[in-house]
Amino acid sequence: MDRNPLLRESDLAFLLRDVFEVGRLCQLERFSHLDLETFELYIEAARTLARSRLYPLYREMDQAPPRFDGARVTTHPKMAECYDQLSQLGVLSATRPEAVNGASLPQTIATVANLYLMAANAGAAGFPLLTAGAAHLVEAFGDDETRALFMRPMYDGEWTGTMALTEPHAGSSLAEISTRATARSDGRYNLRGSKIFISGGDHDLKPNIVHMTLGRIDGAPPGIKGVSLFAVPRLRPEGDKLAPNDVHTTQLIHKIGWKALPSVALNYGEDDDCVGWLIGEPGSGLIYMFQMMNEARLMVGANGVATASAAYFAALEYAETRRQGRALADPDATAAATIIEHPDVRRMLLRQKAIVEGGTALLVQTGLYADHAAAAPVEQRPRAAGILDVLTPVAKSFPAEWGYEANSLALQIFGGYGYTTEYMPEAWLRDQRLNSIHEGTTGIQGLELLGRKVVARDGEALRALLEDIHADIERARDRERLHDHAEALARVCERLAAATARVAGRGASGDVVGMLGHSDNYLRSTCVILVAWMWLKMAAAATLHEPSDFSRGKLAACDYWFREELPRATTWLANCETAAPSFARLSPKSL
Repeated sequence: MDRNPLLRESDLAFLLRDVFEVGRLCQLERFSHLDLETFELYIEAARTLARSRLYPLYREMDQAPPRFDGARVTTHPKMAECYDQLSQLGVLSATRPEAVNGASLPQTIATVANLYLMAANAGAAGFPLLTAGAAHLVEAFGDDETRALFMRPMYDGEWTGTMALTEPHAGSSLAEISTRATARSDGRYNLRGSKIFISGGDHDLKPNIVHMTLGRIDGAPPGIKGVSLFAVPRLRPEGDKLAPNDVHTTQLIHKIGWKALPSVALNYGEDDDCVGWLIGEPGSGLIYMFQMMNEARLMVGANGVATASAAYFAALEYAETRRQGRALADPDATAAATIIEHPDVRRMLLRQKAIVEGGTALLVQTGLYADHAAAAPVEQRPRAAGILDVLTPVAKSFPAEWGYEANSLALQIFGGYGYTTEYMPEAWLRDQRLNSIHEGTTGIQGLELLGRKVVARDGEALRALLEDIHADIERARDRERLHDHAEALARVCERLAAATARVAGRGASGDVVGMLGHSDNYLRSTCVILVAWMWLKMAAAATLHEPSDFSRGKLAACDYWFREELPRATTWLANCETAAPSFARLSPKSL
């Protein structure tokens, strides 16, 4: 691969050093033993593995997906080696403390490193990232026994892990899950039920898979308060041995993308011999699982950026070499122009650049809030955690939705070749399409953002976020080049605050449809506003550089976002404010 699968090194250095100054994380006690060079070495190691090993195998794995023989799933022959290489890199416990053999890296740095891995081969990267989330659940909420049994083998790369939430009849409605758990005399539970769409739920990479499973203990109340969390291994530990645990794969899901990572349906307890270990307190399973779900949402957002970036750099390289037609500026030329000389191609490339780099910055910013929520002085953590809650559905949804647009533009630049398997854009477009569904659809993210996150504690977290945005607006106002952009962002932030207060008032008065009927509009407006914030930050840093192609590119992308994208937020917020009836209150019989 000639180009970096995510960002040029200069782009990454610009983000980490100039825009976000991530070296300041080392001022926090948890990261005081680290330095910026250590961060960059880890990212470089991930970049090297992505380029040299994962990316060359992507096409093979996409065209030869896992197979199911009726009993077990078999993955690509080289997947096990990839898993071990990712484990050796430290992906499984990069952010975890040394007490569990972790590297204690900031989440920000792990996120950037993971972007490279996912840009190169999302399916291969998915296995260890899911395992890391499962192990973290046991670390956070398990007792000494379950940590010893399940956490350490997962962090050590010996076993893998999954999140087993969805059931065929319930879909995303986790309050309706029906998997049953019956107490045993030894303190464990017998589980019976079915799960579907379980990523990494069966494979031949490692001998054991630990399914972090939601279920109901017999007699538990209905709804989410009756949901508990269990560790259910495919092979259960019995002394020094592993015994079959009555967890069976019944179906391999044939997906449009992410083909290297198998998705399966599972049955628990067909022979009444499926044993699970309760994690934490009964009835708190969904609260615990939100830790892994939110980590997974950010992982999906990272994949959205990564997949869009891979396609962007491929399209850019193609546009610089493909010759077709005559340039508008020189219609009498005897030789065909490279297509990048055509203004409409540059339009499409600039939009991709604005989405990819804006989304990357958003994920870095989200990572910084996560690090401060976990490691800042104790009195500062709640503020950062509240902002992180607001950012999570945005950092998942923007890369998934706008990233798909970017991938579509990449395919368009390839023209007729774009929809052939001779080139990569069609595969990346298929991968990207799943991101708006994984870990909660975009509609669910909108409901979560407006219905829970921004109105929590009387809007405290949104106000804190807007304070941080306004601090950057004030700094940008002093720069003539950015003054108008700063004013535009200030106005739309005021509109966002006013719209939030208005729809929250409807909810408080009992008009739930009036509040949430346009939650998708609310989410989308928040996405473009927060990415405008990112572009204002990047443009402010770029103005400190000597004029160059690099800095001019940043400023052009910023101008594009403020001119083309930010105005859309006003229309969407108007729909929220007026409760526009076009679809929110439309009778289903009228469709």
